[in-house]
Amino acid sequence: MITQALNNQSKTITGAALIIAGATLLSRIIGLVRDRIFAHYFGAGAIMDAYYAAFKIPDLIYNLLIVGALTAGFIPVFTKLFQQHGEDKSLAWRMANNIFNIAGITLIILGGLGVIFSQHFAPLIAPGFSEENKMLVITFTRIMFFSPIFLGLSMTLGGILQSLRKFLLYSIAPIFYNVGIIIGAIVFVPIFGITGLAWGVVFGAAMHFALQFYGAWQSGYRWKWIFDLRDKEMVLIAKLMAPRTLGLAISQLNIVVVTVLASWLPLGSVAVYNYANNLQGVPIGIIGIPFALAVFPVLSSAAAKNDMQEFAKNLSATIRQILFLIIPVSIAIMLLRAQIVRVVLGTGAFDWEATIHTANALAFFAFGLFAQSLIPLLARAFYSLTDTQTPFIIGVISELISIIAALILMKPLGVAGLALACSIGATINAVILFIKLRQKIKIIEAEKILSSLYRILAAALVMGLVIQWLKYPLAKIFNLNYFLGIFGQGFVAGVMGLAIYGLICYLLKVPEFIHFKNSFEKRFLKSNNLPAEAMTDTKE
Repeated sequence: MITQALNNQSKTITGAALIIAGATLLSRIIGLVRDRIFAHYFGAGAIMDAYYAAFKIPDLIYNLLIVGALTAGFIPVFTKLFQQHGEDKSLAWRMANNIFNIAGITLIILGGLGVIFSQHFAPLIAPGFSEENKMLVITFTRIMFFSPIFLGLSMTLGGILQSLRKFLLYSIAPIFYNVGIIIGAIVFVPIFGITGLAWGVVFGAAMHFALQFYGAWQSGYRWKWIFDLRDKEMVLIAKLMAPRTLGLAISQLNIVVVTVLASWLPLGSVAVYNYANNLQGVPIGIIGIPFALAVFPVLSSAAAKNDMQEFAKNLSATIRQILFLIIPVSIAIMLLRAQIVRVVLGTGAFDWEATIHTANALAFFAFGLFAQSLIPLLARAFYSLTDTQTPFIIGVISELISIIAALILMKPLGVAGLALACSIGATINAVILFIKLRQKIKIIEAEKILSSLYRILAAALVMGLVIQWLKYPLAKIFNLNYFLGIFGQGFVAGVMGLAIYGLICYLLKVPEFIHFKNSFEKRFLKSNNLPAEAMTDTKE
């Protein structure tokens, strides 16, 4: 029964998104626990600066080789092979094994080279660090180069699960990754010293791989040694991933540049930026990414059948659903930023100064949350149409603007300026993607999107006023000198504000509110009592 639940196939986009969002929420909560542990033991200082800087090069390799191939090429090609040949799935499994083996060999070679040449990376990534901290970056980096091997192979198998719309195991794998990192901080550090932080990353990546291998195996995958660089499907995936990989290269370059710039700011700036970035990643991870992942196979299928009406219908509905969820969350984060940072990170070595800097950065990140939540969806819409060039060009333009903005804003605003630059780049990226997509498919139901957006903004504005008004009387009720008092003030203000938002959306008859409520009830409250056809009558 457990195996059946873990490998259940999602039938609707919103249902699949709810599964992914639920699992991602749990993963993000554990991620926040991870960050709280880091903040308690290490604060926002030299060790965490080095830890986050050391991630950059291994992450660069992983994102370029694996994320680019999966999002742009693997899933559409695998889906097409799996659907077009009836009961014969051999071609799809052969292609999956070929990608798995090529990715594995490539990552092992690059990981080995990374270990050898790590001493040359630290001066490039963190030129503003002290010599002692650069040596710590080198040590962390050498160990962390093992993690892309596990994560790369794991995500290849995760591509199979996404293509088959089996999202649960794919979604809970990051939980195991974060648990591994926590084990590194709590268990490995006392045993191995500070390098235990890096070994925790490797351990988490290994658990991530083990879980996805189990899921792929249960779905019919069997490993075979196939290594064919000239295979036509491999060539097609390479062509599709090339622009995406170049786009990711620019994005990763932006991350490296931000790290370089932050290394020249006061000690702890790299850590503060990453703490705030991790916090803003929670709503993106539970709203933007799940819907993009859930709708991607549906868009790929509609594009393969050249059914643009169905394509536009599902795309428009998903855009509106994301905006309905992310806009109120963005406003709540802006207004309750200090409470959020203090509750999540305010412990041990994480002092009030670090809290203020992190809260300011989080506020500027919140301005671009809607854009960062839409970009994964809009980009995948282009990938479904086998167009990876357009998102690449737009991504290059927006990332360059973001870097220029960071150079301009870092002096007057510090770390917060780097966060604002990120939001500016993301907003430009999302707007241009939407405009170009509308030009490409002609029908994108922009009128429906705008109609919903106006009502969502009206409800969110009232919600924001309620939250801001409630903070002051609640400050007199709760003792803000203690954790429970800060938590109580933020929680009550946030819940009341969101309740008002839901009420106004109901009164304004916002379609996304009704649809989300119905999907939630079907998925979690009444699914056992519904006939099968009732679960599959909508694709929005």
